[in-house]
Amino acid sequence: MTTIKNIQPLSAEKLFDLLKTSFADYINSKLGSNLAIEYAHVFNEINISFPEVIEGPALNIAITDVELTVTLLATESDYNAELLEEHLIGFLEQQAS
Repeated sequence: MTTIKNIQPLSAEKLFDLLKTSFADYINSKLGSNLAIEYAHVFNEINISFPEVIEGPALNIAITDVELTVTLLATESDYNAELLEEHLIGFLEQQAS
């Protein structure tokens, strides 16, 4: 679990929109890939899935006015889920500061 200070601050709705419009390009350029990414947003939680490589939600973001908390859900995956988490954290640090 990683915590990022929500300096902007980003609301769950705004972050959800940013993820849908910008995160795929960001992570695919970092990885040199073309991953399909799915997002699920309920209240102040966003789940991120990479259905081609990981079954079920891979990452979760909990959003408050003060911080964003990223939790790796795909701990038993054969795919390098930690690398996906690292790039999500980099993306969120850019957006929240």
